Amino acid sequence: MNKAMIVLAILCVSVKGFTQADSTAQKKDSVGHHHRPHWETMMDKHMKTMDSTAWSERYPWPMPPHHWDNHAKPSNLSTNWLIVDLGFTNYTDKTNYSSATAQAYAPGGNSNWFNLKNNKSVDVNIWLFMQRLNMINHVVNLKYGLGIELNNYRYQDNIVFLTNPSTQATYVIQDTISFSKNKMAVNYVTVPLMLNFNFTPSLREGFGISVGISAGYLYNSHQKLISSQFGKQKTQDDFDLNPWKLSWIAEAQLGPIILYGSLATKSMFNSQGLDQIPYTFGIRLSKW
Repeated sequence: MNKAMIVLAILCVSVKGFTQADSTAQKKDSVGHHHRPHWETMMDKHMKTMDSTAWSERYPWPMPPHHWDNHAKPSNLSTNWLIVDLGFTNYTDKTNYSSATAQAYAPGGNSNWFNLKNNKSVDVNIWLFMQRLNMINHVVNLKYGLGIELNNYRYQDNIVFLTNPSTQATYVIQDTISFSKNKMAVNYVTVPLMLNFNFTPSLREGFGISVGISAGYLYNSHQKLISSQFGKQKTQDDFDLNPWKLSWIAEAQLGPIILYGSLATKSMFNSQGLDQIPYTFGIRLSKW
């Protein structure tokens, strides 16, 4: 009996020691699991629920996430603020200078009178905003905005625009004074409307084209003359310019580079005397 009691006591002590050791091991395991990095746990759960097919459907190619900076899910309506265009302006001169109307507007004039200094005839446009609205799978979009167009025509010859005080009619003369600067500024408030084709909608700086039309209203025009005899002279007038300008417009996005261009639908002058159709081209500083 005594031996049986002794054996029973030894077994109880052994079981108790084994239980304590197992409990300690479990506690250590629990502590270790508690301190496991959170990202590892989330990655395990993510990988268990995603097979290779799901991965290929979600991502276009197997690249590390930190290499996807140029990819973004496009929104249905995106806005780009304060866009700036830097380019050149000119016009196609279709004037018949032998006609009576042309000679009444520019007595003795010919096509050489209105030749421009191409490198100094600049176009600067400031767009307050442009918006792009998704129409078909972010590939076909509607693009529109609001801004101002600043067209500066630098003449080679010493022509001067004048207004007859009695008839208020505008006419042009060839002055005998030599001007170091002879500029006509023609500025519009403009609303562009374009159909945009974005060939790479998943890229922030992708490839695409936009075509459409713009409507501009003439809010300011003036001629600035600088000569040694009279210094700086500035004349504010409408010079019989057409108050409205409708233009065909286009832009092309080539990665981070965006090019733009415009071509007016008719002459910028109201008078039948001059038939000069303006156009512009240059680079657009925009996100898209």
